[in-house]
Amino acid sequence: MQMIDRPVVALVVAAGSGSRLGGEVPKALVQIDGRPLVRWSVEAMVAGGCQRVVVVVAAPLVDDFRAALAGVSVPLQIVVGGARRQDSVANGLAAAGEQGIVLVHDAARPFVPVDVVRSVHEAVAQGAACVIPVVPVIDSIRRARGVSSHVVDRSELVAVQTPQGFDLATLRESHEQAALQGLEVTDDAAVCEAAGHPVLLVAGAREAMKVTEPFDIHVANAIATQRRQMAANAFQENP
Repeated sequence: MQMIDRPVVALVVAAGSGSRLGGEVPKALVQIDGRPLVRWSVEAMVAGGCQRVVVVVAAPLVDDFRAALAGVSVPLQIVVGGARRQDSVANGLAAAGEQGIVLVHDAARPFVPVDVVRSVHEAVAQGAACVIPVVPVIDSIRRARGVSSHVVDRSELVAVQTPQGFDLATLRESHEQAALQGLEVTDDAAVCEAAGHPVLLVAGAREAMKVTEPFDIHVANAIATQRRQMAANAFQENP
């Protein structure tokens, strides 16, 4: 693994309501195998080499998130989010420091593998301004227009995941430009791209699934249970 000579900060976005999940608590606080989803996501970022974490949350839930994240092994700051995702990221960036590498991660992706996190921040350390993990699209895709549709060539398509990695100053400046232009985007790579910065793709992983709908909770619990069993077996073999 390449040594990183700049601080690596994780900015975990957890301010959404998770309305499609339909739970009694916001999505990031839903329990996965006995731990809040946001805890899984934060600890995945720490395991991947992040030395500090900023978590962006909705204002009424600061105390709930503080309790959910008590005892995390690196310095952690909780910041109140904004009306839109890009507003929440901008608020988080204000707390992330002046220089270094920032990895923006959706709290809804709790199982991103360590090697994906590392490959993203190592690519930024090597000079890339914007790095995103992607996986091939495996389903057949059709573009629907009213009652008609046509097939889209999936060989040129990839699905975008997080964490997305950036030079911190570059991402902050890109967000400032987007705000001045009234630009609304769905992810931070698009913010950088709009500011003229190229986007580098690295390999993502199917494990970095996004928890969005009730079915995803069942999948996430199955993954978490399997991980726990594998860790227990490894301990028994090497106590």
